Amino acid sequence: MATRLNPYLRFDGNAREAMEFYRGVLGGELSTNLFREFSDDPSIADKVMHARLETEDGLTLMASDLPPGSEHHPGNNIAISLSGDDADMLHGYWQKLSDGGQVTVQLEKQMWGDEYGSCVDRFGVEWMVNISQAG
Repeated sequence: MATRLNPYLRFDGNAREAMEFYRGVLGGELSTNLFREFSDDPSIADKVMHARLETEDGLTLMASDLPPGSEHHPGNNIAISLSGDDADMLHGYWQKLSDGGQVTVQLEKQMWGDEYGSCVDRFGVEWMVNISQAG
């Protein structure tokens, strides 16, 4: 898998509806994971933890509902996601992006098996890095 740079949208509870709309607009295959797959919290069970729309033309759009405790403000509902399986390259990006910024989730192995981290760089841009594990 090559490393990808793609938009990641954040929604205030309507990520599923939005992503189904985008699938209708762009076509492609939509995969969705709900919080209930990874959490016992009934208040977020039916919310989208992660959705990915991939089109035949090579477009990728990702999204989620905001997790509990996060506030939705227009402008903070988009992040840039770097994902792939080239761990050395992605670790290098992470080091440079997080230097002088604020790490919000440490880059480490997560419950879904991949390494993941998020940070806000020194310019205020949110970055998410996901390193896929060999399957």
